[in-house]
Amino acid sequence: MTYRRTAVAQANDLFLKAKEFIEISYQELGISHMIQGRIEEIDREIQESGQYVHTRMELEHGARMAWRNSNRCIGRLFWQSLHVMDERHVNTEEQAAEALLRHIRFASNGGKVRPAITIFKPKENGLHPVRIWNHQLIRYAGYSFEDGWRGDPASAEFTEICQGLGWEGEGSDYDVLPLVISAGGNEPKWFSLPEEDVIEVPIVHPDMPEFGDLNMKWYGVPIISDMSLEIGGIVYGAAPFNGWYMGTEIGARNLADEGRYNMLPKVASIMGLSTDFASSLWKDRALVELNAAILYSFKEKGVSMVDHHTAASQFKRFEEREESSGRSVTGDWTWLIPPVSPATTHIFHKNYNNEVKSPNYFYQEKPY
Repeated sequence: MTYRRTAVAQANDLFLKAKEFIEISYQELGISHMIQGRIEEIDREIQESGQYVHTRMELEHGARMAWRNSNRCIGRLFWQSLHVMDERHVNTEEQAAEALLRHIRFASNGGKVRPAITIFKPKENGLHPVRIWNHQLIRYAGYSFEDGWRGDPASAEFTEICQGLGWEGEGSDYDVLPLVISAGGNEPKWFSLPEEDVIEVPIVHPDMPEFGDLNMKWYGVPIISDMSLEIGGIVYGAAPFNGWYMGTEIGARNLADEGRYNMLPKVASIMGLSTDFASSLWKDRALVELNAAILYSFKEKGVSMVDHHTAASQFKRFEEREESSGRSVTGDWTWLIPPVSPATTHIFHKNYNNEVKSPNYFYQEKPY
């Protein structure tokens, strides 16, 4: 009886979430006359199987709504441009790897980055038909040696997982990790990324040629692959998505953080800055020039990127558009402010409601 009550409660909860999603999305799509019929159809599906299946239209608009509702994202102005790739037919690791390569190629687009999401089968009965083990589809390995780190320390645990599966990197600072995928409850498999499919940008400075001596580089497209997508109560545990980089993500975090590549002391050195006293603001001066180098390098390479001032202006336009559409803007202020010169943006001086709306993207437990 307890199991039966639980199943009924779960079905009711799913139906209510589905109903809310259909009512909102169909009104936005201008097909409110179809709401009642679709809700009745979903009700029958849930009663029969405990689940329901999104139409292609629902999947596309739901994924875009999730981007619009992402409280931590400053780039939501472009939510309607998200290209949705429906891969719900995929059953094997090999098929999933091919789908992810298609995503990388589409998103990369020769440097003119296109926002995209690839959606695999949803979670059912507590199980993931397809699971992507990577944090991002493209990321650098991290190695711990007796004399220190090579590569990205944030990738150390996953790098060991890859090595345990049989992958071997060169041990450099910029080894591209393989795709690691499991399907149908099987053991994971790894797949190398073809070199020609990974855009990488060498970091140089317009006025300081010494920057080239640091041999810094970064990949062109950030494709988050370890978050789940929830639409109307249906959870897609494998739904990698991307926009394009904001410069500070690389210049003020990935390459600058002490727990990541920690390049600020080296940048300060080639700039001739003394690092003896924090009051000299050597970190600030090195940080600004590193970020200038990032923006310059991506532009020279022809790879899409936005600076944090432009991104903040775009977010202001997003706020205005949402207000004109009768929707309130939610946001996580601590994430929306850029990590460089935040007080120069309007975001710093505003308060945001951090309410989590659905559809949305959510963190989930690692598969390892």
